[in-house]
Amino acid sequence: MANNELPDAFLVQKYVDGNEDALATLIKRHESRIYGFIYSKISDRDISNDIFQDTFIKVIKTLKSRSYNEEGKFLPWVMRIAHNLIIDHFRKNKKMPLFRETEDFSIFSIMTDDALTVENQLISDQVELDIRNLIEELPLDQKEVLVMRMYQDMSFKEISEITGVSINTSLGRMRYALMNLRKVIDKHQIVLTN
Repeated sequence: MANNELPDAFLVQKYVDGNEDALATLIKRHESRIYGFIYSKISDRDISNDIFQDTFIKVIKTLKSRSYNEEGKFLPWVMRIAHNLIIDHFRKNKKMPLFRETEDFSIFSIMTDDALTVENQLISDQVELDIRNLIEELPLDQKEVLVMRMYQDMSFKEISEITGVSINTSLGRMRYALMNLRKVIDKHQIVLTN
């Protein structure tokens, strides 16, 4: 069986037993998902690369010390490490990420229409930017769940595995995020039209 068909748990064990190629296969298999997750929160390629590397340095240290015990849950475990390093980054810098207009993805991409006129496109871009700024006013835990769910199309099961909280807690945070977003909209007296 080729390395790319082997289960994560098997590759982890091969790496722990000294096969360096096994880790290379694991990184290659999951790098786009993990890097995409990091970049979606940081929006800076250099910092995202640093956090991605730090994530795998932690993975390597944990595996080499034989203290890995997440049998069969390699990706959620690595995503949790990346998630914690992202939080550490923001705590260290004492600021929340700013959404930049240059992002390739959008919470409200479903609002776009291929037939938009230039004027409508400008209005749509402004509305999207305004909503992103409103999201910045949400508490970190609520914003985090909202971004994972809306930007990354993650299931609540995936969100709970990455954040280390129960599915019910994730659902609750999403509900509060939407309620608080409505309050922020009301506070700014923004009228949302259909």
